[in-house]
Amino acid sequence: MVATPIGNLGDITQRAVDVLKSVPVVACEDTRRSRILLAHIGATPPRLVSLHDHNEAAASARVVDLLLDGKDVALISDAGTPTVSDPGFELVRLAWEADIAVTVVPGPSAVTAALAASPIPVHRFRFEGFLPAKGTARRSALAAILACDVAVVFFEAPHRLRKTLSELADLGAGERSLLLGRELTKLHETLTIGTVAGLIESSTVMDRGEFVCILSPAPKTGPATSEQAVVDVLAEELPPGQAARLAAKITGASRRSLYGRAIRRQSPASGHA
Repeated sequence: MVATPIGNLGDITQRAVDVLKSVPVVACEDTRRSRILLAHIGATPPRLVSLHDHNEAAASARVVDLLLDGKDVALISDAGTPTVSDPGFELVRLAWEADIAVTVVPGPSAVTAALAASPIPVHRFRFEGFLPAKGTARRSALAAILACDVAVVFFEAPHRLRKTLSELADLGAGERSLLLGRELTKLHETLTIGTVAGLIESSTVMDRGEFVCILSPAPKTGPATSEQAVVDVLAEELPPGQAARLAAKITGASRRSLYGRAIRRQSPASGHA
């Protein structure tokens, strides 16, 4: 498992260079992109194997066959550390099952790069990767983020970023602090801190690049518990029964107790207290 640069090719470690120059097989997410990196470091592996989201199961099985045949294989993704929002988990799982040694060559990661530069406390954090694009899964993910009592790190695509921030603001997180890390380690790297609502109105470039976002934890003050906060958010969009069921799955709390709160949230006389 070899970590590769997330933008700046100079960030590759010497150990990664040595490994990629020595192995007979490199499994990579996109062979075209990987050839650029391999050429940059002077590596010419005899064989490249394509292993990506759409062929991960079959390709992982083929790689395991190569490993069992005695060949060393290096797995790389297009950028960063394999399996961190990138393919590779199925291969790791199969390798362990086959009693094949798994070794990690650590290095660049968009997550740790953003954490290191964050003015938001990140001694504890939750990593969400890419949020679901739509539907109930997305609502559940946003609800869980809002209720989280530690900083939340997530990735977002430029065509969805402003929409995501608007949804967070609509759900009550407008005054929460947010760090936007755009194009980390690349030529146009920018780090921007502000409130969610303030960033929506700012001139920060959001329609180009790749983003790592760090959202500050849920405020500690207020009468609602984290379980109640989750059901409150879901009850804004869903029937009480569905809101309670999803909140119970997210938090592990009693569905019955959450259902009562969801009913009260949707009662006109309740004032959403």
